[in-house]
Amino acid sequence: MLLRRLARPLLAAPFVYDGLSAALHPAEHTPAAREGADRVTQSLGVDRLDDTQVSLLVRAHGAVTVAAGLLLAVGRAPRTAALTLAALSAPLAVVNEPFTSKGELRKEKTAKFVRNLGAVGAAVIAGIDLEGRPGVGYRIGQTRATASRSAKHTVESATKDAKAAAQHAKASVAKARAKVS
Repeated sequence: MLLRRLARPLLAAPFVYDGLSAALHPAEHTPAAREGADRVTQSLGVDRLDDTQVSLLVRAHGAVTVAAGLLLAVGRAPRTAALTLAALSAPLAVVNEPFTSKGELRKEKTAKFVRNLGAVGAAVIAGIDLEGRPGVGYRIGQTRATASRSAKHTVESATKDAKAAAQHAKASVAKARAKVS
């Protein structure tokens, strides 16, 4: 528990910082966002976004990243917040892929790419953390086993009661025959 209370804010800090940077200073992030937006619009066959739309997209992405980072840091819906951060970081890794660049730009993009991949991985791990509780599959299995034991006990109890009732009925019939004869 203590480890999670320390680790979540530490994991959230870079997301919050990057999100604030994007929300407050979108011009620094617009060139990378432009590349990503152009790839998406081209593959979808829609019109290219103008600079205002890309800037708005960068600000919105930053704001959502800050919100999810803060939720993760304070431990409110941490799994949802972490998975949201992973989903928000994945496009950044794609935009910063270094495989088509040369020279210094390639080094810079490689560093960003690796950092973004690490952030996605860390956020996914935080998102699937069950905080020591068993998973849904385990809980369903336990519920099934409990229901099966309960049903078996009920059947055994009913069988025992039926046998006792049959014995009582036989005894009553025997007494009635004895009285009649």
